[in-house]
Amino acid sequence: MAKKKWSDLTSGQQAAIVVAGCVQVSLAAAAWADLARRPAEEVVGSKAKWAAVIAINFVGPLAYFARGRRVTAPVPLS
Repeated sequence: MAKKKWSDLTSGQQAAIVVAGCVQVSLAAAAWADLARRPAEEVVGSKAKWAAVIAINFVGPLAYFARGRRVTAPVPLS
């Protein structure tokens, strides 16, 4: 199977790739921002490990949000 060039893709395929890339970058940015703001006590494992894991495509940020954070009870406003 020959490698396709960007110009060989349909406009729908190009759009899908761009959207997937935007979603991936957005997930990673949100995960890194959360990791940076979250105290170390509220992170399962080391923050450095999670910072590296988040860089792994879609899997890293999703794993961080699912398994890397300790969920604490919200503080009441009253």
